[in-house]
Amino acid sequence: MPLTGTLANLVVRGLLAGLIAGLLAGAVAFTLGEPHVAAAISIEESAPATEAAEHGHDGATPAHSHADGDEPLVSRDGQRAGLFLATALAGTAVGAIFGVAAHFLRRVTAVPGTALGLALAAAGWLAVEAVPFFKYPANPPAVGDPDTIDQRTLLWLAALILGLAAVTAAAWVFRSLAGQRYRTVRLAAGVVTFVAIVAVGYLLLPPVDEVGDTFPATLLWEFRVSSLATQATLWLVLGMAFAFLTERAQRVPLTQTGAGRHEAPAPRTTRP
Repeated sequence: MPLTGTLANLVVRGLLAGLIAGLLAGAVAFTLGEPHVAAAISIEESAPATEAAEHGHDGATPAHSHADGDEPLVSRDGQRAGLFLATALAGTAVGAIFGVAAHFLRRVTAVPGTALGLALAAAGWLAVEAVPFFKYPANPPAVGDPDTIDQRTLLWLAALILGLAAVTAAAWVFRSLAGQRYRTVRLAAGVVTFVAIVAVGYLLLPPVDEVGDTFPATLLWEFRVSSLATQATLWLVLGMAFAFLTERAQRVPLTQTGAGRHEAPAPRTTRP
């Protein structure tokens, strides 16, 4: 069945699905990612003390340590508690955009509503998460030069635009070949278009590698895997929840209509 409902209904549906997805993504981030964040912060805080000890043996002035007087604006306990709030708000915002996108896509495609929600979630994950992540993967707090944060942010935005452009172009190629007899040919053409655009973009975008040689490789890998799992949870649950709410909205009116309609029995005829 096609996706039905007004723009407002689809946005509300996206908000609810995004809230559910954000809370579950927060649970994954808290379970998988939080221990790695704490370990990275411990490494960051121990670095000044190590440098101070080394300079102390040389008679130099000890290095400044954040633990000596500078307190973070938000404590670690507050950060852990705010994790669920942050992911819930992020999921809700993404869900609203998701509902708007579904509203416009239903006008140009005949894909059923439930399948459209899942397909849109997969495309969103590719464009917003996968393409930027595999070019500029997430780093824990102890990694990265603070002086280059603006440059790294702009490069990440460029990778995000690249992902959106690649997914949009692939979908356009797939749709433009609607007259093609074989669906596999259409799918292959879309995949080739996506890979080609991403490959060219990756070559044009400059690399960023600010991971120190002393940072534990295992911790870096585990942090990145947990970050990828968190985002995958967000988009997967968003698509499934949106599809479920769509299916529910389509079936409830039919059930009510069927329950309230009683057909009169056919008249019985008798032969003379």
